[in-house]
Amino acid sequence: MLRATLASPLLLLGLVASAVHLPVVPPSQEVLEPSGARKDATVLILGGGVAGVTAARTLHEQGIDDFILVEARGELGGRLMSHSFGVPSRKFTVELGANWVQGTQTGNGAENPIWTLAKKHNVTTRSSEYFGSISTYDDSGAFDFRDIFDASVEDFHKLVASAGGRVPKRLVDMSARGGYSLTGSHPESKHQMASEYYQFDWEFGTTPEETSWLASSWAHNYTFDPASGGFSYENLLSVDQRGFKTLIQAEARESLKPAQVRLNSTVSEISSSKHGVKVTLTDGHVLRADYALCTFSLGVLQHSDVKFVPPLPAWKREAIHSMSMGTYTKIFLQFPEKFWFDTEMALYADYERGRYPVWQSLDHPSFLPGSGILVVTVTGDFSKRIESLPDSYVQSEVMDVLQMMFPEVDVPEPTDFYFQRWHSDPLFRGSYSNWPAAFLSEHQGNLRANVDERLWFAGEATSRKYFGYLHGAYTEGEAIGQTLAECIQGGGCFGLEHIDRVQNARPYDII
Repeated sequence: MLRATLASPLLLLGLVASAVHLPVVPPSQEVLEPSGARKDATVLILGGGVAGVTAARTLHEQGIDDFILVEARGELGGRLMSHSFGVPSRKFTVELGANWVQGTQTGNGAENPIWTLAKKHNVTTRSSEYFGSISTYDDSGAFDFRDIFDASVEDFHKLVASAGGRVPKRLVDMSARGGYSLTGSHPESKHQMASEYYQFDWEFGTTPEETSWLASSWAHNYTFDPASGGFSYENLLSVDQRGFKTLIQAEARESLKPAQVRLNSTVSEISSSKHGVKVTLTDGHVLRADYALCTFSLGVLQHSDVKFVPPLPAWKREAIHSMSMGTYTKIFLQFPEKFWFDTEMALYADYERGRYPVWQSLDHPSFLPGSGILVVTVTGDFSKRIESLPDSYVQSEVMDVLQMMFPEVDVPEPTDFYFQRWHSDPLFRGSYSNWPAAFLSEHQGNLRANVDERLWFAGEATSRKYFGYLHGAYTEGEAIGQTLAECIQGGGCFGLEHIDRVQNARPYDII
């Protein structure tokens, strides 16, 4: 049903030029032993994040326990990554990656499965009022432009409403920047640009220029707007000192046995044939199975950090590289004492759009009072920029901005400073996926589809409704795990549909 409701409007006129002709890769020679060769498991689940663990749990629930979950890091959780931060006498657990339960439940409506897990495993969360509790600043210090901020909230609401609810009303996609312009929003001043950034970039991890108007609208609406099938507008921030990863690690403990999990095991190569799959780890160890489920991030697939033998087919590679990966970087600072705003959030307007704009106080009665922790977030190209710089340089820039925000304060040096380099980390290559205007429904179907019978894919990027969101990873792990279980129990299957050549409904008339 989802394919019909979301794909049909996009197919009417087409959104990109005719199919890209990728280089033809000759098929590899048979890479695996005959079907009678020893197998380590029926299924290898590659990646121990939310999608991987949920898929493993789903297989277990279907009576399939002959699987091995392979995880590169020393713990499960994937991009649910926490960090012990602060001086020894004031240590706190902070979240480098996913931090919020975004949307919970409205009445008897759909419940966000992440909220379900958080309640089940007693993860401590706090209501996060990041629209209703905000202070505003620019390079002159405190400067009240909340009227401009409120107008930007309305502009965003018009943007997502005009594209349609669950089923986009527009027939042809364009960038969200085009959508903003069509709905009358033309930010020019630094205060307007910062306010728009807060509404858009801070949610999607990329700029309006890089993002689909239609897809960003339905992903937002399916998550937040109850009238469009979303969960709720409530946002809950995890302050659990065990880490937000607790919700998926606790879930894993209920359905996985220690022998089914291999930690500190990085995949270097995946070979597949009609007989099964062979996975080679960086330490040279080899695992064999009938099926492999890849839950690597989109960024890892785009950077060829894992070699596929034979290479993935052209339709799969085109889909992988047609989507984009956003980067969302939280920079943590701890100070001897609090000197900043009493609201939960602050917005700084700089002449350079995206330069250290969004600030969050964790030293707040609702979160981690007395922690002395302040967080500033950057995204996209600015995130990639700071990843190339030494920590000391980034800290100096951040401190310069803080001094401008608080000119009357002699801002002290932080006692601790940290940020995660998501884009350059070969295990992630970014924070979460983003749907560009040129990414068609057919591309999304191809991204999600299995390659032949043996090689499967799942993750937040393969979710049509919830790409970029934690609950997207969960629902995809569950759905693909269920489909794979049916294939195993049925003695084989063709799997998910793909399209060999994605092309325009009508060609461009050049002359």
